[in-house]
Amino acid sequence: MSCPFAPTQATVPSTAPLATRLADAFPEQVTTRHRFVEDPYTVREVLRRAADFVPDNALKTVIPLASPTLRRLAAARFSLPPVLASASGPEHRTVRRVAARFFSPARVAAQAEPVAALVRSACAGILPRLTAGEEIDLAQEVAGIVPPVVVSTLTGVPNPPHAQLKRWSRDSLELFWGWPDSARQLELASSAVDFHAWLDEAVEHCLEEPSPHPGSGPVPGAVVGLPGGQNLFQALDTADVDRDRIRSLGYFLVIAGQETTAMLAQTVLGTALVDGVWADCADPSTGLESSRAVVTSVLAQASSVPTWRRVVVADTRVGDEDFTAGEHLVLRLSGGELGEAGDSSLAFGFGLHRCLGAGLAELEATVILHECAKALPLIELLSVPDWGHLLSFQAPHALPVRTRSAA
Repeated sequence: MSCPFAPTQATVPSTAPLATRLADAFPEQVTTRHRFVEDPYTVREVLRRAADFVPDNALKTVIPLASPTLRRLAAARFSLPPVLASASGPEHRTVRRVAARFFSPARVAAQAEPVAALVRSACAGILPRLTAGEEIDLAQEVAGIVPPVVVSTLTGVPNPPHAQLKRWSRDSLELFWGWPDSARQLELASSAVDFHAWLDEAVEHCLEEPSPHPGSGPVPGAVVGLPGGQNLFQALDTADVDRDRIRSLGYFLVIAGQETTAMLAQTVLGTALVDGVWADCADPSTGLESSRAVVTSVLAQASSVPTWRRVVVADTRVGDEDFTAGEHLVLRLSGGELGEAGDSSLAFGFGLHRCLGAGLAELEATVILHECAKALPLIELLSVPDWGHLLSFQAPHALPVRTRSAA
């Protein structure tokens, strides 16, 4: 298979690609290298026992890269040493302690109104086009535009131009979490090298400036004060994190910090439209709670990050299951039994490596749905969304809508 984002016709969200048995969703070259863990109790124990199940493979490619791809990356000195999601021990704790200050509950809560303002502005630009009968993709024109600006505001870390950011993000996700053939790998590697080079300059720029926002600008009306007056890269440098690891953190922060939230918002918007709760989410008095309920349901059934990985350190046992040293595990975080039970407790991981951006992602998805439903009450989807998926990511490809009066 060449394209890991192959479309899958599905409703939103109960039959998302990774909502049912995980092993059925991937080609043999993926399933033969991984053991899929579905049971929520076992997943929680694996994540809790950080010394027995380590994140060494969290940011490794899902399949081995072909020799020409490796040579292309090596020639560009492409390097992403373990940091945060892929690190353990003191190195993980140091970086996490620094990064957590930038995503504190108070700082996240302060973004609610700025996020709402961004959505209202986007919808104000869309409405005349919808009224004129144009078809609009909510995935691109609403869900995709908010998260990059918010992450940049909270961290003081710049974004590249939006179109470039989205291309680099999707290419890197496919390279690391997909199963591209050798020709596609070379294309993706060239994209990753370009992003890596841009990030080199961004890191240097951030270390010289107190609060840079080139290419994106802060969220209008947001409180942009940074912890200690430093951007995230400066704070890491002060904590003696080396440049290579700062760049490695930046690589996946700039990508996953916004792309996975955009994916979640896409699924949430599509779910509200398909399930007929769009009007409930638009209600001025109860719409925010209705929107939050949709987000919780999506996180349980079809999160944008429905799996994550671990490596077994030594032969061990969890409940009735035996694990062998060296096994590569794929852990279910959303869907399956969790989806059936409406349990979103694992959607952002568990234990020492639980996602630092969990609260931010939930807030953004909730506010995006509520404000979009209020601003565009008369829209409908043109078709049931089709999905794309990688080993650990899934979302509808697009959300084409029109006004009901233009139908």
